[in-house]
Amino acid sequence: MKVRPDQLEQHLQKNLADIYFIFGDEPLQVMESADRIRAQARKQDYSAREVMDVDAQFDWNLLLDAANSLSLFAEKRILELRLPTGKPGKTGSKVLQEYAQRPADDAILIISSGKLDGSAKNTKWFKTLDQQGVLIQCWPINAEQLPGWIKQRLQSSGIIAEPQAIQLLADRVEGNLLAAAQEVDKLFLLHGGGKLNFEQTAQAVADSARYNIYDLVDSALLGDVARTARIVGGLKNEGVEPVLMLWALSREVRLITRIAEANMSVDAAMSRQRVWDNRKTLIRRALSRHSKLRWQFFLKRCAKIDKVVKGVEPGRAWDELLMLSTQIAQ
Repeated sequence: MKVRPDQLEQHLQKNLADIYFIFGDEPLQVMESADRIRAQARKQDYSAREVMDVDAQFDWNLLLDAANSLSLFAEKRILELRLPTGKPGKTGSKVLQEYAQRPADDAILIISSGKLDGSAKNTKWFKTLDQQGVLIQCWPINAEQLPGWIKQRLQSSGIIAEPQAIQLLADRVEGNLLAAAQEVDKLFLLHGGGKLNFEQTAQAVADSARYNIYDLVDSALLGDVARTARIVGGLKNEGVEPVLMLWALSREVRLITRIAEANMSVDAAMSRQRVWDNRKTLIRRALSRHSKLRWQFFLKRCAKIDKVVKGVEPGRAWDELLMLSTQIAQ
């Protein structure tokens, strides 16, 4: 059975399927589709969760063992299988077919993957999942569809934006839904719900020709202290709100701290945290410069700066942000 991402909410109001297979080359839609399924499962008392990340050394018997074992406390379970390549291999193909024919009685299985090549859809494992479960293919949003997608996203945050403001966002993100979602989050952070005009949007959305908060994060992770300091100064001169800079830095520091604290390899931890491939090198560089304790210290600094920004504690927000970002870069 095939369900589009925009049909998923309606589908979930009915009975949950035993198996969901979410795939496509639009990471945000894949991630949020899985989030919706998990949320609905929790409403139906699926309280336990097991996550399995497939790599070259993955033991496919873990999936069968999970299917055949019962929860210690008779809890219903969410089993998640992350298949980044979309290629389970010979053993994985057999296991997926076997599981689909005899799914666990007390669990639902959510399989998530990137884009599949054409040949994958002709395989036995894919056809079996199609017959026994629900397939959710996440297609990229094209240029004509993007303004409508952004409008709906804004409305879900309680923001009613002018058409010109929506088009500005669409032009800015150039089809990148994750970037669009981040811009919507920033706008809500700055202006809250209600009406949003073009001028407010233009002031909040970073011009790609200038420094922006993402440049700051990347420069700090890369270890370029001088450029990081220049970007902080540039953002200050451009009138960027300190709260936006702190939001971007805190988000990355929190992610890297989780990776540093994980009791597994860096690659496995990044896979579990759903780190994009194009950011893995930056994060490895940052992790190589600082210990786990240092990242925990940076996270505490973020909490302190948040109080400074809010006026709860004394201090100069821009000085604190400069110190934090350059310390990360050192």
